[in-house]
Amino acid sequence: MFKTIIYSIFLLIGISVSAQTEKGINFQNVNLEEARKIAQKENKLIFIDLFTTWCGPCKLMKKNTFPDEKLGEFFNENFVNLAIDAENNKDGIELVKKFKIVNYPSFLFLDGKGKLVQYDFGYYNAQQFLQVGNAVLQKSMTSKKKVP
Repeated sequence: MFKTIIYSIFLLIGISVSAQTEKGINFQNVNLEEARKIAQKENKLIFIDLFTTWCGPCKLMKKNTFPDEKLGEFFNENFVNLAIDAENNKDGIELVKKFKIVNYPSFLFLDGKGKLVQYDFGYYNAQQFLQVGNAVLQKSMTSKKKVP
């Protein structure tokens, strides 16, 4: 019994330490409608990683790109980040139909109202994807300045 308690304590400590040291993009566990509300409230754009379970480049993005610390800092500060399964999630299925998605991974950048700011797809390393995020942000700021 004592050993079980000790092991449990070490397991909890390990989990809490790994949770605290986790870096990279923080994908929120909310649906698209909730993400829109958060984006409007925090004046952010929405970034959606639209993936499938069978997609190799999707797995590589998740493993190699999204955990990058600098990329995470930038995306967490400027976007409400969602990772949505394109085939096994209601929002994902609707997004595939709405935007006619055929390539994976697909990346949707939406404003707080759900309007498409930019669409992109394919594998990127962290530095390349940071450039994509910067370009989207600049594009969004430029279009906001044009609106009276």
